[in-house]
Amino acid sequence: MHDESGIFNGGCTCGYIRYQMSAHPLIVHCCHCTWCQRETGTAFALNAVVETDAVRIATGDCERIKTPSLSGNGQVIARCPSCHVALWSHYHQSGPNISFVRVGTLDDPRQFPPDIHIYTSTKQPWVVIPKGMLAVPEFYNPREVWSPEILQRFQTAISRA
Repeated sequence: MHDESGIFNGGCTCGYIRYQMSAHPLIVHCCHCTWCQRETGTAFALNAVVETDAVRIATGDCERIKTPSLSGNGQVIARCPSCHVALWSHYHQSGPNISFVRVGTLDDPRQFPPDIHIYTSTKQPWVVIPKGMLAVPEFYNPREVWSPEILQRFQTAISRA
């Protein structure tokens, strides 16, 4: 749930890990790539892209697992060591200072519907993207989609040592 202080709470299925996200996402991706389909065992992944500094583990500790990716650089997925639910990941392109939080692990995922559908060239044909929703066949240029404020947040995050 979202509390009065602007904190969004989440956790794994078994309850071992509880975490807090203290910022609104830069953007929420609904990714339809075949890699996300295989990793999640479903039609897409829904990721809230946020500064890693805004994600804090309240209880438990994640297991970080490097998995392959289409880029060849892999991604690091933070999983519960008990129930193995994927909570967030870090992609090579963005580095460790940006987290891709799995929206479904938030206590109230309804707060973060997708802002954009990506890799729709490989989406399942029975997935219907709502009319007027931003969607691209592959990835996009953030400078064409993100506001100047969001671009600044991203630049600030990735430049932290």
